[in-house]
Amino acid sequence: MASTRRSGISQHWRRGLHALADLAARLPSQCAVCHAWPAQRLCHACRAQFAPRLARCSSCACIVPDGVAQCGSCLRHPPPFDACLAAVRYGYPWAQLLAQFKFQADPGWAAALAGLMRQTPGAQAALAQADLVLPVPLSPERLRQRGYNQALLLARRLGSPHVHAQLLLRTRDAEAQSHLTRAERLRNLRGAFMLDPLRAPQVAGRRVLLVDDVMTTGATLHAAAAPLRAAGVGHITALVLARTPAKG
Repeated sequence: MASTRRSGISQHWRRGLHALADLAARLPSQCAVCHAWPAQRLCHACRAQFAPRLARCSSCACIVPDGVAQCGSCLRHPPPFDACLAAVRYGYPWAQLLAQFKFQADPGWAAALAGLMRQTPGAQAALAQADLVLPVPLSPERLRQRGYNQALLLARRLGSPHVHAQLLLRTRDAEAQSHLTRAERLRNLRGAFMLDPLRAPQVAGRRVLLVDDVMTTGATLHAAAAPLRAAGVGHITALVLARTPAKG
């Protein structure tokens, strides 16, 4: 009884916070990039300047020449998902804004950043076709430190009614990955994700949209896709806000 009451209170507070964030997103303010006033957090001019539509590999979202469908790396080593979409190239101003969102306790960024993700070519179709929208989960330790999962906030702001926060689980934290090679990152994350055992049979043959904030080497998304593939998911699309430039 007490746990049910606490759950109800928690849901009430979450709805209230989301309502306040929606109101704040609609109120005039100063653009965080060019400081124009009045504007939203991201004004239309900065969206147009810093979020241009670029040709991207359909499998990993790296920038490719016009007319190229897949990069050479994906042709040689196909990723575990069927499609990958990215809204922006990781760099100025997105690196700074994501730092505010993730590390400076500013979840209010979710609405504006999810808006960019929805405008990504192919994103609306992926959202409409998805049976399940799954945010990449944080480890329990990281979630306690941060207080919220940025991928979950983005997923909820995408507007799909099919967001499931507890279906894909992270079983453990992993060593910091910034200094690791791609191969080391893949080893570091092996077995770090699993599906809720009671619900895993429900995903067979379904279309899944995996949501995360940043894709660097793809190791995290690859590891998150592994249990989905093992459970028989029919189609996986990854959608991220920012994609780092390919190296080399």
